[in-house]
Amino acid sequence: MSDRIKVDRPVIVEGRYDKIRIASLIEGTVITTDGFGVFKNSEKKALIRRLASERGVIILTDSDGGGLVIRSYLNSVLPKDKIINLYIPAVKGREKRKKEDSKEGLLGVEGIDCDILRSVLAPFSSDKPVIRGGVTKADFYRDGLSGREGSAEKRKKLCRTAGLPENIGANALLEAVNLLYDRAGYEKLLASVDS
Repeated sequence: MSDRIKVDRPVIVEGRYDKIRIASLIEGTVITTDGFGVFKNSEKKALIRRLASERGVIILTDSDGGGLVIRSYLNSVLPKDKIINLYIPAVKGREKRKKEDSKEGLLGVEGIDCDILRSVLAPFSSDKPVIRGGVTKADFYRDGLSGREGSAEKRKKLCRTAGLPENIGANALLEAVNLLYDRAGYEKLLASVDS
């Protein structure tokens, strides 16, 4: 039996190491902002907006100035009633993988003790099953969304129908489809594109 916390809404973190840490603690979706990259990445921004409007999101950024800037930005572009802001304590220290302290000398999400992170996330655990679409790259190929003539145009049509940015790549679209739809929802979306 898994001791991971079931979280039915996506958790937004800054970077890949934060994602690795949180994914080891929860059963659910973890999305990165790629640090400040979310400011300019329209695909990532659109995905996070869509997830927030559909299911709501949990924002868990570092406690330093950079984390607060990213959190503030997300709070300005997402629906207020769909955001849960969680905070980690400001703990002095340095992550093991880093050679130097951060600018403010604080640990980020990746460096915070697992028990502390569990206690921060525990109030938002859910008995609901975590939604996963189960759509694979093989499904995308079979359905003509990748690796075939006309795949790019079909992906654009699917994106328009789903309300996602049309310039989203195949892998990002696969991730978005699995976050936003269950298998039946994907099949229905695909049928509307094929009609």
